[in-house]
Amino acid sequence: MQVDITKTSLDEIRDFRTMFLHENHFQFVCNKCHDYGWADTWLFRTGNVRIGYGAVWGTDRRQDRDTIFEFYLLPPFRKYASTVFEAFQQACKAIWIEAQSNDVMLSTMLHRFCEHSFAEAILFEDQFQTAFEIPGAIFRKRSEHDPMDGDDSDYVIDMDGEIVASGGLMLNYNIPYADIYMQTKEQYRERGFATYIVQELKRTAYKMGRVPAARCNIGNRISQATLEKAGFRVCGFRLKGAIRVVED
Repeated sequence: MQVDITKTSLDEIRDFRTMFLHENHFQFVCNKCHDYGWADTWLFRTGNVRIGYGAVWGTDRRQDRDTIFEFYLLPPFRKYASTVFEAFQQACKAIWIEAQSNDVMLSTMLHRFCEHSFAEAILFEDQFQTAFEIPGAIFRKRSEHDPMDGDDSDYVIDMDGEIVASGGLMLNYNIPYADIYMQTKEQYRERGFATYIVQELKRTAYKMGRVPAARCNIGNRISQATLEKAGFRVCGFRLKGAIRVVED
């Protein structure tokens, strides 16, 4: 199949992005790249027919465009995925692929075209609600009178007038998802405050009409255990691979 790959505007492929997000019912970590102008988008055509799109950003520096992080084809053309992907990579000159393992199309291309691939992060989705309580601990919004100490989180756990943990919801992901983050002061760790604030942040997200999600570094076993105890389960991984160089 002859395919034409051209760089284009986000508006030109917005309908394809809508279909991409609709098909994949999960938090898409790189969604904000489009909103902040960190990505280039490319349109795929065969003849006069628009068949899909791809997106590229910088894996280490935002101004670079060396990494494919989105790849979408309409269902009738998916049997040509490898051919289209090769043409896309040659046009955009990317040397890396970053994919979520729950994005089947791009993760398939990663395993097909990359070497030295590895998982960078674990992705989580909500599985069940919890009802943990810590006597004396209060979950609340940060007030203007609270000490910041370099922390600008929106929510805190107050224990006898002392802020022992903090966290918040990042809303710059694809709707309806909200990404949970948290931290506990070192002297208060291993006392359940991290699990408690994740539980309460999940409730806050649902009250806002958002679906809570989370992620952590692949080697962060403490965060993984905390998220799972608070009702999350693993739903995928952030994968990265170097595109294999084909010798002429």
